[in-house]
Order: sequence, then C-alpha cells, then structure tokens
Amino acid sequence: MIWIGICLLGVIALVPALLSFRRTTLLRDERESALVLHQAQLAELERDLAEGMIAPTEHDSARLEIQRRVLGADMLPAFIASKGASTGAIAAALVGLPVAAIALYMTVGHPGLPAQPLAPRLVAMHNADHRNDALIDRLRDQLRQIPPGDPSLFQGYVLLGQAEAGRDHYAAAAQAWRSAIEQRFDPEVAARAAEAQMMADDGHISPETADLYRRALDAAPADAPWRMTVQQRIAQSEHQ
Repeated sequence: MIWIGICLLGVIALVPALLSFRRTTLLRDERESALVLHQAQLAELERDLAEGMIAPTEHDSARLEIQRRVLGADMLPAFIASKGASTGAIAAALVGLPVAAIALYMTVGHPGLPAQPLAPRLVAMHNADHRNDALIDRLRDQLRQIPPGDPSLFQGYVLLGQAEAGRDHYAAAAQAWRSAIEQRFDPEVAARAAEAQMMADDGHISPETADLYRRALDAAPADAPWRMTVQQRIAQSEHQ
C-alpha cells in the first residue's frame, strides 16, 4: 500500500510541471526577433503607402532603411539550440527526480517499518507520566524528611525542579527552584526559577518574577552565558 501512496504523491507533484511543460514555448533568439520586427515594419509601410498616408518618395526612403536593417539583423549570430534535445533533457529530469527520490528512500528509509498509530503512543506517554508522578512524589517525601539546613536539601530541590520542568510543569518547577534558593542562593537556579515562572504565566513577567531576575543578575558572574537573556527579560518586564 505504501508504494501506491508514493506513486500517487509523485504523480500529483509532477502534474503542474508537466502541464506547464506542455505550454512552454521556446524564446526567439536576437536575430529571429529582429527579422520578425523588420518584416512587420515593411508590411506596415506598404499599408501606409496604399492608404495614401505617405508619399512614394518617403516610402522608398523608409523601405531602403528597413531593408538595410534587415540585412544588418541577418548578420547577427543565431542561437542554435536543439528543441528535441531540450525537450528530452527536461523530460528526463522530470522522470529522474521521483526515481532518484525512491532510490534514496530505499537506501536510507525503512519501508518495512510497521505503522505507529497515535493512540497507543499517547497511552504509553500517559502511563510513563504516571510513573514519573510516583517517582516525583517519592522525591518530595524524601525532601520533607530531611531536616532544615541540611546541604542536601538544595541539590534535592534542584533535581525536583529539573524533573518538573522536563514534564513542562513550569509552576511546580519554579516552586521547587525557589525552595532550593531558600536553602542557598544560587544565581543560575534563581534565573531558572524566574524563567519557569514566566513560562507558567504564559510569558507574562510579574513584579515578583522581575525582582527574582534582578537578584539573579546582580549575583551572576560576569561570564555567565545567561546574563543577556536575563537582561532581556528585565527590559521586557519594564515595558509590560
């Protein structure tokens, strides 16, 4: 079935090119265009003489000038091109593209790979999310059992914030990182907490979040790679 779909898609993609190819006309070269123009001028000159719009003497003079131009145009180099060769090259390219695409797919693709329906994958993601809930709840319980002031609390809340941010639970991540900097202020963790809170607020930067950004920037080392981002967030909060 997959090859039927590939063939249909190839035909659909090539139909506009084939239709435009049938309507394509070859452009005249400079010599041919000049000759056609001068022949039209001669015909118009004969009509003017027949209608009495110009005198015979003027007609003869203009005819000689046009004939001189015809001779000059006839000496221009002609562009020699084989219409059959051009047509064959274009047709070969149109046919060769899908053939090359199929050959490439056969080389690096996986046509025998079974289908991956969306529903089972959503169920698997949901189950994995529940398993992560259990692990994160266990981590929270362990953090509650650690006495205040223990240095491991800081690292535990940092890990909790990373786990929540990895699941796009930005409000929970911001809360975990705030708990971490309550144990020991770290400018990078503070910047992460402010960024997660901004994400939880759909891009809005509250005064509390802006203040956390400023605290992180004031304590940040001069070579911190995230300084520019924090400065942009502070400027954004001032223009909201």
